[in-house]
Amino acid sequence: MSQPSLEQQLSAELNRGDFSRILTEQPYEYKSIFLNRIHADKKNARFFPAVVVPDQLAYQIATKRLSKSQLIERLDCIDRVVIGKACIVNCFSRDTVEWKKANETIASIIELAANVSVSELIQVPTIYPLDDGSFQILTGHRRFFAMVYTHGIDGAAHFKVYHSKPSLPRTKQFQENASREDLPKYGKLQAFQEAMLELDTLSSMRQRTEGKSLTVREIASLLGISMGAFDNYNVLTRYPAVLEAYQSGNSTSFIAMKKMVVNEEQKVRKNSGQSILSVEQKRTINKQLKNILNNVTVDDEAPKKKRYRLGTVESAELVKIILTENLLAMDTGVDWQQVDWTQPKAVNDAFERVVSFLKARYELQP
Repeated sequence: MSQPSLEQQLSAELNRGDFSRILTEQPYEYKSIFLNRIHADKKNARFFPAVVVPDQLAYQIATKRLSKSQLIERLDCIDRVVIGKACIVNCFSRDTVEWKKANETIASIIELAANVSVSELIQVPTIYPLDDGSFQILTGHRRFFAMVYTHGIDGAAHFKVYHSKPSLPRTKQFQENASREDLPKYGKLQAFQEAMLELDTLSSMRQRTEGKSLTVREIASLLGISMGAFDNYNVLTRYPAVLEAYQSGNSTSFIAMKKMVVNEEQKVRKNSGQSILSVEQKRTINKQLKNILNNVTVDDEAPKKKRYRLGTVESAELVKIILTENLLAMDTGVDWQQVDWTQPKAVNDAFERVVSFLKARYELQP
């Protein structure tokens, strides 16, 4: 049986009440659930590509009774991570970007598992029921895998359990994880895009039913972020080159990356004299961003500006001479044709020589 589309689901929700209650009225309770009844969400932008193994097999892996090659042949787990009680094996090709990213996540899971083993999680994962009686993770994939690593797949743990699948699951995921600093930047941007697809659909339906679409402020509120943060996400998801860079491991801060994107857009607007960018202009900007990100490391700080320091002039008479006389016509000993005016040091040195000449000529003569 085919699943109803998002529009059909939202239509049913809207028929039962006001649109604003779609996110706010999501009944849930806290329950202890066996981990073997829970599935990861493979469509989640932050999904850890894993094969969860039974406790007995996990014991064999942890005690090195199975080699990595035997494990891969048995589980067909190439380009995935095998995880079970007290064991995690990275089966991605060594030294690839994916292998390195998986290792980083593995390290964070093991660190999180150390906390799980001695105390309860403050923020437990959220799940919702499926038709077959099992559950699917909504938020907290790393926390779930930390539980598997600590308790084994046959163990149990506490979860925040929604009574049914949330009407806007991607929006709910983004909403619950928006403030977390430890999540990968690429995952955050991808999650924002997925949430926006849901909210765009909701906005279109509201336009048809109530005659008005969602405002930007309402969308930001539904996402659980400020207007400033919403603008940051909007700018950073305009161009595929930015997402590709973060997917490849770029660690530039969102603020620095946004500045770079806005600067490139301003250059095109200035050159074209147009305030609204065309599709072709956006393609050009995307290409330029890709070139920059592939060749230049973007620092969080803006590049330092060139500064011309012309020294201190303590004599009023000397200031008058500098401002009123034609210094270039004087025999100051400076070859003005050879001065590189674009280099602050060259200009500063020339000025110092001119000041020394004027002091000797006007102030030090008897």
